[in-house]
Amino acid sequence: MTNKQWLLTSRPSAEATAGNFTLVETPVPALADGQVLVRHHYLSVDPYMRGRMSDKKSYAPPQPLNAVMIGGTVGEIVESRSPAFAAGDRVVVMGGWQQYSVVDGGARGALRKVDTSRIPIT
Repeated sequence: MTNKQWLLTSRPSAEATAGNFTLVETPVPALADGQVLVRHHYLSVDPYMRGRMSDKKSYAPPQPLNAVMIGGTVGEIVESRSPAFAAGDRVVVMGGWQQYSVVDGGARGALRKVDTSRIPIT
């Protein structure tokens, strides 16, 4: 399986442009015990992201260059090796600008289930 990821590859001097990012394709790694694979359906693009693209002193550390851009996502677990989550569970996670992410299912606060019978996944 292949993962599409947007990497921040240069720091914008004014507005961020497509030239500050690079789209790469990487293999999705096999899961270790306790991990889950999340396929992201929605990404929240928020104003704080622009500040993270800068390396100036701020309330949050800068986004590392040549790494998947940070961002909150809503998705579905497609594979699980965690007793706390099952394939098909809908979750909120800081999955970043990518199609899939591998997440530690036991990390406190890393994943939150969403009851899509009460709240639409959007």
